[in-house]
Amino acid sequence: MLLRDKLSLIQVFRLTWRLDLMIILVCSLAYAADTYWLKQHVSIPVTMSAVLGTALAFFIGFNNNQAYDRWWEGRKIWGALVNDSRSWARNLLHFVDTSVSGEARHIARRMIFRHLAFLYALNTSLRKDGDPYHEGYLSKDEADQVRNSTNVPNSILNIQAADLQQLRGSGAIDGFCFREMNDLVVKHCDNMGKCERIKSTVFPPSYLFFTRVFIWFYVILNTLMLAESIGYWSVIFGWAVGFIFHVTHMNGVSIMNPFEKQPTSLPLDTICRTIERNLLEMLGHEPLPSPLEPLDGQYLL
Repeated sequence: MLLRDKLSLIQVFRLTWRLDLMIILVCSLAYAADTYWLKQHVSIPVTMSAVLGTALAFFIGFNNNQAYDRWWEGRKIWGALVNDSRSWARNLLHFVDTSVSGEARHIARRMIFRHLAFLYALNTSLRKDGDPYHEGYLSKDEADQVRNSTNVPNSILNIQAADLQQLRGSGAIDGFCFREMNDLVVKHCDNMGKCERIKSTVFPPSYLFFTRVFIWFYVILNTLMLAESIGYWSVIFGWAVGFIFHVTHMNGVSIMNPFEKQPTSLPLDTICRTIERNLLEMLGHEPLPSPLEPLDGQYLL
């Protein structure tokens, strides 16, 4: 996630210089084709550029709206996980009657640590980076149990449910508390499923492909049209039009997959570390893990 709301000209150039060169090359070829061949055969109406430009702008706008909806839904899901994680730890620390069973306190703490394993395992499954960090919050038997699972976060929730039932069976929590805690487990599962839905639902590739094709077609057409009236300046104006449309489309594409490890993606590592620090502090654990530092001073992962 980017930390600044402004980009310097140097940053913009680093992001777009290849695109700039490609647009200038294409516009130059279009100008040469019109000057030495096309204008002798046909004249492109000005109204055609206006109509196509308007249609293309709506097309790109719809693309960006859908991309932002995916990004924002992911952010809301992980925001809910932050709140539910704090509630999970608070309920286990304060509503479990440790006087009923000597093991209840140990089970409650174990369930808080296991929840951290669930969060990091969910992070790993969404980003597919194979990081085994979550195993540090599981016992050896639990780590062996979930390691070969097709869905590690879900397997961890199964173990949580078994321990919750054990607390209920020993009388460490009453029926009302059990229902509240079980509702939190259900919320964790729901949020996990929502993340998996976003991750597994691919944005229609034909939509992205034809959007790029239409932008290039419009850039070429616009350059051909301007070449008849302003000459070689059509290359500069063609680049300006292409730059605006291409970069606007790139903005949507950059947030289309919110769980990737990209500067514009959601900072899952940072969110997990924030929850980790909060829950360990509630447990009185010292020292706390250090907050993650921004990469290049510009974004968090």
